Amino acid sequence: MADGRSSFWGPVTSTTEWCEKNYVYSSYVAEFFNTVSNIPTILLAFIGLFSAVRQRFEKRFSVLHISNIILGFGSMIYHATLQHVQQQTDETPMVWEMLLYLYILYSPDWHYQSTMPTFIFIYGVIFAAAHAIFRFGIGFKLHYVFLCLLCIPRMYKYYIYTEDIHAKRLAKWYAATLFCATSCWLCDRFLCKELSLLPFNPQGHALWHVLMGFNSYFANTFLMYCRAEQRDWAPKVVYFIGVLPYVKIEKPKTK
Repeated sequence: MADGRSSFWGPVTSTTEWCEKNYVYSSYVAEFFNTVSNIPTILLAFIGLFSAVRQRFEKRFSVLHISNIILGFGSMIYHATLQHVQQQTDETPMVWEMLLYLYILYSPDWHYQSTMPTFIFIYGVIFAAAHAIFRFGIGFKLHYVFLCLLCIPRMYKYYIYTEDIHAKRLAKWYAATLFCATSCWLCDRFLCKELSLLPFNPQGHALWHVLMGFNSYFANTFLMYCRAEQRDWAPKVVYFIGVLPYVKIEKPKTK
């Protein structure tokens, strides 16, 4: 939806644009709301990273939170520039993040511990190279949805085996934010003409960013609880200032 305003970054080269007018507030930021809406994702990921490091969770969770931070910054760069090269800084980390979720979800039952991370690493590298060369469009979206669908049954299994009501609530928040975020994404992508007739733009893609930031945080926190329960670390869900949930653990003392 370019509107003819001057652009510091030059003509749009990304394969996808969203239902937000370009360069309304600054010649340096193509889609203002789609850019700043990534801030909650980054802040929540830093909070999760601090909790994981401070309580000495397994490194996989630190890497997961860091991947959320990278994704947030990558998305900001993409929406600020709408350049194809910068689009890769958004889409490639999305796939890498889903590969991390697959590892965390399925690795406890994987009998060959070294093969799964090796395969995921090689797969992620090959995808990054292929996506940069061939510029997947609809193929990227279908691939991402497929990876998400692989995670959902496992998340549901963890949910039904979790007895703590506060942990189960995290899973419910994960499902609710995923549903709402997906609805916002679909409306922004396919109902742009209708939305443009409204007195104001509801900024569906920006809402997707905000909701997915909370979605990732709830998913990460729930998985940290489940993993701590597997390790007999006596996890419990507590709330920072009575609002933001996080997992508190008590590791057994080593003799």
